[in-house]
Amino acid sequence: MSLSLLHTNDLHGHLTSETKGALQAWRAESDLYFDTGDAIKAGNLAIPLRPEAVWQDLAELRCTASVPGNRESHPLAAGWSAKTAGLSHPLLCGNFRFKSGGLVLPGSLELEVKGIRVGVLGVMVPMVTERMKASLAASAFVWDQPVPSAVRMAEEMRSRVDVLIALTHIGIAKDRELAQATDLIDIILGGHSHTVLDVPEKVGRTWIAQGGSHARFAGRYVWENGVLSGGLVPWKGVK
Repeated sequence: MSLSLLHTNDLHGHLTSETKGALQAWRAESDLYFDTGDAIKAGNLAIPLRPEAVWQDLAELRCTASVPGNRESHPLAAGWSAKTAGLSHPLLCGNFRFKSGGLVLPGSLELEVKGIRVGVLGVMVPMVTERMKASLAASAFVWDQPVPSAVRMAEEMRSRVDVLIALTHIGIAKDRELAQATDLIDIILGGHSHTVLDVPEKVGRTWIAQGGSHARFAGRYVWENGVLSGGLVPWKGVK
């Protein structure tokens, strides 16, 4: 039972024609492709005037799913809509909800690849929480704490899947905390802290991978018999 995985994170709008070409070649050799946030160029509170180009790029690259980062989020509904205009692939986040109630996005998805049942869940860094009274008053959304949200989804999904992957934009310290909090997640594909993990790091029985930032690296991995092998590959010509 093996799966080949392609992973990017924290592109920050740096997916150029050159880097996209390399990614297309790697995608052709991969069963699944995930991005873990901060793909767009616009900053946290910026509102883009036109759809971000990366959404079309990710569609052409057949992105399996991604999780929003702080760049993709916005406290205003209009800002959120502008930042995600043009998005066509599944965007997952189980700790991002409307202040009035209900998740803004699906928290997870399940699919089958080569006869393997794959579960995918997403969580991101909290931008506005229940404790931030001033920010909460002006926000259309609220974010729950990511680690307990991910653990809750993992407990609900685990019995139905062969491999469980968490897409996170919470930083390496929180990724390690999540791995220590539950043994139900097989792989954490992370982002936010721009950590360069040349090869996956194992915490408990969970493998953690993250690939720096600004399209310097992509992660190419193989999952087989409970082991995540492979590592980061640099995009040649990218400074």
